[in-house]
Amino acid sequence: MTSKAPKEARARFRSGESGPTAGQAAGHTQANLVAVPADWAYDMLLFCQRNPKPCPVLDVTDAGAWSTPLAPGADLRTDLPRYRVWEHGELVDEPTDVVARWRGDLVSFLIGCSFTFEWALASAGVPLRHIEQGRNVAMYVTDRPCRPAGRLRGPLVVSMRPVPPRHLAAAIKESALLPAVHGSPVHCGDPGGLGIADLARPDFGDPVEAEPDDIPVFWACGVTPQAAVMASRPPYAITHAPGQMFITDARDEQYRVA
Repeated sequence: MTSKAPKEARARFRSGESGPTAGQAAGHTQANLVAVPADWAYDMLLFCQRNPKPCPVLDVTDAGAWSTPLAPGADLRTDLPRYRVWEHGELVDEPTDVVARWRGDLVSFLIGCSFTFEWALASAGVPLRHIEQGRNVAMYVTDRPCRPAGRLRGPLVVSMRPVPPRHLAAAIKESALLPAVHGSPVHCGDPGGLGIADLARPDFGDPVEAEPDDIPVFWACGVTPQAAVMASRPPYAITHAPGQMFITDARDEQYRVA
């Protein structure tokens, strides 16, 4: 995969293509997006600082800005596959661009995404069932509260990947080396330990079929700020649609700690 891959992917999204970005632009960092009014930005920054596992911040823009040094020339209003627009915690639109919805007071947070470490998992031989099945990753709201910050509160959201037992150690090790994109799992095994009642009914994304001996492995997820928006009801927010990420020009190895 060449270095043109992120720019080409963003151009497709800018033209209206949408869909999950898992498996796209190998070796390039993907990011979650949450944009909130400037008077909520400190609360969001503090929420991320207090909950670094689900909310590892890669960049924060100035108010009204739609560019980032993570992808020079990209436009945060058009270059994601699909967005979500929120008013008082209620989802009001899911457009493929938010040019008409953008406001001059919006501060954008780009937060690490676990799709980034999937290339490390694959290189270590860990199967990725959702990619094999052409599905979005499964994401679940847990019963674990995040540490509140100012007006923001909400539950931890996790992504789940079924992992064969023989690959479990590699999945933990490889993801742990990338803490800026959620790092090691927060839970392995019984989903009830996170208050998840039914793996076949994810809150976001698609259900993923596991092989008989697979172990469900759960990583902190960058959809967590969306859960905080739903719980805390700021007057306005724009986020990515779960699983449909911003693909940056940054290389994965920039965030690898060893």
